[in-house]
Amino acid sequence: MPPRQATRHATTRTLTHSDHVEYPVRPALAQAVPAIPDGPDWWYEPKFDGHRTILRRTEDTVILYARSGRVVTSHWMDLAVAAMQLPPGTTLDGEAVIWKNGKVDFGAAQSRAASTITRARALAAQHPASYATWDILEHPHHGQTTGLPYTERRAILLDLLHDIPPPIQAVPATDDRDVAVAWYDGLQEQGIEGIVCKKGTASYPAGRRGWTKVRHADTEDALVVGYLGPRRRPHRLALAIGDEGGPIRLSARLDPVLAGRIAEVLTAAEVLGERRADGETYTRVDGYLTVEVLAGSGRHGTLTVTRMR
Repeated sequence: MPPRQATRHATTRTLTHSDHVEYPVRPALAQAVPAIPDGPDWWYEPKFDGHRTILRRTEDTVILYARSGRVVTSHWMDLAVAAMQLPPGTTLDGEAVIWKNGKVDFGAAQSRAASTITRARALAAQHPASYATWDILEHPHHGQTTGLPYTERRAILLDLLHDIPPPIQAVPATDDRDVAVAWYDGLQEQGIEGIVCKKGTASYPAGRRGWTKVRHADTEDALVVGYLGPRRRPHRLALAIGDEGGPIRLSARLDPVLAGRIAEVLTAAEVLGERRADGETYTRVDGYLTVEVLAGSGRHGTLTVTRMR
C-alpha cells in the first residue's frame, strides 16, 4: 500500500485575531532516539542537513531568523527574495539548505552562515539556497496555527505552497514507517541525515523537544555560551547540551581548523562577561551558535566538538 500523504486541502478552521505569534519564535526541537518509532498517529519527515531558519513574510518584507532568534536575512537574501511570493502574514519553520553535486552540503550552508554579508552574497551567486519547510506557524487567513494538530498544519502548508515555485518547497511526509525506514537507509548519500518523527494529533511544541529524531551520526547538539582562549582562536568552548539553561560543560581542546571557523562566528557575538564552569573561567557570549558533540563524550571527561551546526 502506498504511504498516506497529508492532504493538501486546507482546513476551514480559523483562529481569532487575538492569536498572534511572538517574535523571535522559539522553534520546536527534537529529542534524539535510537530507532524510528512505530505505532498509530506517527508521521515521518526526512531530516535535511542545513541551517534551521524561521521565515516570516510581513506586509513589506521578509525576515529570516536563526534558531537562536538572531536575524539572518542578509546571509540568506536569495531566500528572502524568493519568499516575497508568499502572502503577507505567513510564517514558516524549516531549513536553509544548499545543494551541491546532487546532495545537500552542510559545509556550504555553514560557510554562508558564518561569512560576512559581502561574502554571503558572493556565495549565494555560486550556490543558491533552498528552503525546505515542514511547518507553518502563522497564516494570513487562519492566524496563528501552532495550536492546530500536525496534520491540519501540514494541510494548510501544502495548500499555501501549491502555486509557490522552488526554492521554497515542503519536505516530504508519510505515515508509513516502512517508507521512513527506506528514506533513512537510502537517502544518506543525498545529504539526508536522518528522520524526524511527529505525532499527527500534536500541536507545534514551541521551545520544547516535542518531536523525536533518528540520525546517522552519533552526536548531540550543544549551544555555545562561551569560550576559553583568544576570541579569534578559541581553545575550548563552554557548552549547554540540548537547551540553554542546563549545566554548562567545557569542551575538549578544539581542532585548529574548526577553531578558526568557530572564531568567525564568535566575532559577531555579544560578550556578557566572565563565568566559571568545571573549575575554570570562560568568556560568556550571547549564544546563538550550535555545535555537535559526540554523544556520551561528556560522561567521563570533556565534550568532543565535531562540527558547527
